[in-house]
Amino acid sequence: MAKIEIKVPDIGDYDGVPVIEVLVAVGDTVEVDQGLVTLESDKATMEVPSSAAGVISELHVKVGDTVADGAVIAVLETADAEATGDKPAANAEEAGAAAPAKQDQAAKATSDKTTSDNAASKKSADDKADAGDEKPGESPSDGRGPASTDDAAGKHASRGPQPAAASGRKADVECAMLVLGAGPGGYTAAFRAADLGLDTVLVERYPELGGVCLNVGCIPSKALLHAAAVIDGASQADEMGIAFGKPKIALDKLRGYKNKVVGQLTKGLGGMARQRKVKVITGVGRFLSANELEVTGDDGKTQLVAFRQCVIAAGSQAVKLPGFPWDDPRVMDSTDALELADVPKQLLVVGGGIIGLEMATVYSALGSAVTVVEFMDQLMPGTDKDLVKPLADRLKKQGVEIHLQVKAAGVDAQKKGLKVSFEPAQDGGKAPDAQVFDRVLVAVGRAPNGGKLDAEKAGVKVTERGFIPVDRQMRTTASHIFAIGDLVGNPMLAHKATHEAKLAAEVASGAKKEWVARVIPSVAYTDPEIAWVGVTENEAKARGLKVGVGKFPWAASGRAIGIGRTEGFTKLLFDEASGQVIGGGIVGVHAGELIAEIALAIEMGCEVGDIAHTIHPHPTLSESVAMAAEMFDGTITDLYAPKKKA
Repeated sequence: MAKIEIKVPDIGDYDGVPVIEVLVAVGDTVEVDQGLVTLESDKATMEVPSSAAGVISELHVKVGDTVADGAVIAVLETADAEATGDKPAANAEEAGAAAPAKQDQAAKATSDKTTSDNAASKKSADDKADAGDEKPGESPSDGRGPASTDDAAGKHASRGPQPAAASGRKADVECAMLVLGAGPGGYTAAFRAADLGLDTVLVERYPELGGVCLNVGCIPSKALLHAAAVIDGASQADEMGIAFGKPKIALDKLRGYKNKVVGQLTKGLGGMARQRKVKVITGVGRFLSANELEVTGDDGKTQLVAFRQCVIAAGSQAVKLPGFPWDDPRVMDSTDALELADVPKQLLVVGGGIIGLEMATVYSALGSAVTVVEFMDQLMPGTDKDLVKPLADRLKKQGVEIHLQVKAAGVDAQKKGLKVSFEPAQDGGKAPDAQVFDRVLVAVGRAPNGGKLDAEKAGVKVTERGFIPVDRQMRTTASHIFAIGDLVGNPMLAHKATHEAKLAAEVASGAKKEWVARVIPSVAYTDPEIAWVGVTENEAKARGLKVGVGKFPWAASGRAIGIGRTEGFTKLLFDEASGQVIGGGIVGVHAGELIAEIALAIEMGCEVGDIAHTIHPHPTLSESVAMAAEMFDGTITDLYAPKKKA
């Protein structure tokens, strides 16, 4: 017998992720890929699987702990052959994570890879050769195994399920490239494949292109958040001597505005699909074999699509917690909340992550009395607490009740409303008394749709939680099938999916490329917004990184003072040895518009002087990035800062 450590795989640009469930105990016998613990980020829940079969000899975490990449979850006693450390990457793949070990530098140096076209030309040859290595400020591997020019994905194929035999039916449609799912990742993959000359078919369950993001997610929520910001701005105008009076909410008109925004974008996508001669089929797709997909329309009729290559971009869905009466329309997920059926007098939001807080912001502005309960000890678990505090303070001033380390224990659907009882998340904690709400929004993350596609029939491995493992070229265990977006792992973000989509389409067209993005920014479109990228202070502490922090308060920003929004700040994290920026966070209005500069600085390996000496326009919020660099460098003149020790 031998002992191996089971560690948290690469979970993307996240750190300090809470453990919400421990699925095993010391002495339990586990199988390969069996879940050991469940983690919850602000976007999704995920299990950490066992990378081998054996017996649990030690458990290193408990419910309520927070973990980061590489943290030891458990120690497993297993046969020597299984403990060699030379495990297939697929065995450690959960939440889209392949084995989180550093990549083989020799394989990476010889593989023919590229970064984003123009950015690559500005990096040194050495930097490109080492792009997959784990460095401060980078996502270590994004959970993807190496993909070399000799098709490492082909090696994965032997570890995938045996594909089903061909149906023998005559195909209704034949194509070179099939894309399943038309969200931001899916339509990007289809359009790029078509641009590269592949005869492309795009399958989408919604009548309009755009998937969850455009139809019932990112875009409609941002339209409503803009309306909320207008309401809030009007309420603050009295301080400037401008009185608007109490706003009158015409709900039908507001709903129409939201739908108009969505329609403008989806209509544009339909036009671009026609321009590119991408054939769109509406319906739900499921694989029949390695090269066949059956699409079922709303009318029950089916079409058989035969394809040579495929990109799976089927996304995710809202997690529905057990114990809630989901057949009652007063219990909502995020999609339901965006319908704006009414403005409830009392709204409970279960889950204090990004989605829950965005919807709390909207409904609070519209007039609802909002209560938020969060299982962990802070809002947006895993995010640096200093970034979250200004948002929490503002929500409380607006009358939003926030209860941390509390869970909704039961929901009784009554005629007068939904009576919700609460329990403390930890022994000895406190919880509010039961209360009746007009509506309850459950926003505890999203779950991938990989398990709903019959992908195993195509030879594609799908984990128990519905994630599809991929390599650094986005190939699945079936070398002719790629997967992108939410169902390959965290972070579940549209802008990650679009970059993965272009890569998959280009590789399918013969390009020798792989995933080399160092960082992926995240944004909460609350008020104030919160944005971060690269290494966070939580992660730096967990990983033992020696970092310096430059932090510029917006209370000293002329632009922030002028617009009356001084609660925010900008901070940068620098590697103390090299002086390079490796992370950053911003809280304040338009933080999401500012974070890209920090992401680019990390991608380009900028040092403190590169940022501080770049002339930023004045007065702007963007100059706070340069001033944060000056704070670290000790050259700031807009504030007094003690001199740095030599």
